[in-house]
Amino acid sequence: MSFETVSVIGLGYIGLPTAAMFASRKKKVIGVDISQHAVDTINRGEIHIVEPDLDMIVHAAVTEGYLKATITPEPADAFLIAVPTPFKGDHEPDLSYIESAAKAVAPVLKKGDLVILESTSPVGATEQMAEWMAEARPDLTFPQQAGEQADVNVAHCPERVLPGHVVRELVENDRVIGGITKRCSELSVELYQTFVKGECVITNARTAEMAKLTENSSRDVQIAFANELSIICDKLDINVWELIELANRHPRVNILQPGPGVGGHCIAVDPWFIVSKTPNEAKLIHTARLVNDGKPEWVIDKVKLAISDFLQANPNKTAKDITVACYGLAFKPDIDDLRESPALDIANKICDLHSGRVVAVEPNIEQNVTDFEFELVAFQQAAAEADIQVMLVDHKVFKAIKPISGIIIDTKGIW
Repeated sequence: MSFETVSVIGLGYIGLPTAAMFASRKKKVIGVDISQHAVDTINRGEIHIVEPDLDMIVHAAVTEGYLKATITPEPADAFLIAVPTPFKGDHEPDLSYIESAAKAVAPVLKKGDLVILESTSPVGATEQMAEWMAEARPDLTFPQQAGEQADVNVAHCPERVLPGHVVRELVENDRVIGGITKRCSELSVELYQTFVKGECVITNARTAEMAKLTENSSRDVQIAFANELSIICDKLDINVWELIELANRHPRVNILQPGPGVGGHCIAVDPWFIVSKTPNEAKLIHTARLVNDGKPEWVIDKVKLAISDFLQANPNKTAKDITVACYGLAFKPDIDDLRESPALDIANKICDLHSGRVVAVEPNIEQNVTDFEFELVAFQQAAAEADIQVMLVDHKVFKAIKPISGIIIDTKGIW
């Protein structure tokens, strides 16, 4: 089958680069998003997110007429759904965005179409999406009803790219393709081979869903070990960074670096999808989540202790006289993504507990952003004015320079 028109539902950090890659291969691409701002920005040939090289690809695709954005889905040959999958309440998966996308796409589906869920999802979400579409379109058959003879083919293909390197990794990384039927998988491979140079590995939908969750849960457990180690070393007066460097000299040991917690839309979220499905079995995965979710509070306790130490050393001052600077707000280095960011969480909590001034330095966000409780300032200003300097995200620019005054709390070991 030839996929002449591809529609991508959800034009965020995954959807927009994916749409741009199809468009760069001269496919007609219709991007769909509920944000009018995102739609308008893309249709001007600009981008609303920070991702290296993406702006040039989108600009070329829009200028040449291969990419357009809209609020409402239009007919296409293949639909890729890349909407958020957050959790709600007690870490229960929230599939409402997937449901909305499925029901929005359903009216424009036709016989022969392919629908791929790219959103990271709990096991069974792809089958649930197919059910929602089947309910909306009783005139069409879906794989759960008609198997290989279905009118509409459905598959799961999780993204597995690194923010800041998305354009390269979309092309180079292997893809796990999980069709509900063999034909669904084969059509999905054909579609992705439009631009993917990595291997497209076929499995079933449930295993594809679990593969992404497993990758991120594995990382979460490894980070939790490093974070727990940093807390233990602090108590025992051992330099954790030196310790890890020494332990990693063992040929079969590779301990990760600790930090202020775990953020982002993947590692901080995906393990809960496994825990929610199998709460009695996922003991280690659950514990790792608790360790990593607890690390920001440990950092905040360090800040409280630093405030107390400062006041003891300066008895003529009060807490209101103390300025605290937080360096980095994104969930990882050198990007602007604040989703599930422990650094942002820490900065907000410092504002709540501290009666004095709180400033933050985030080189990837414009300084005129005002919807923070704290003030965004330049590095030089924070370094000169702050009494307590809190390193939270090891952006490249922070590695080249450090504050020369104040109490330093370094959660990343770079200062």
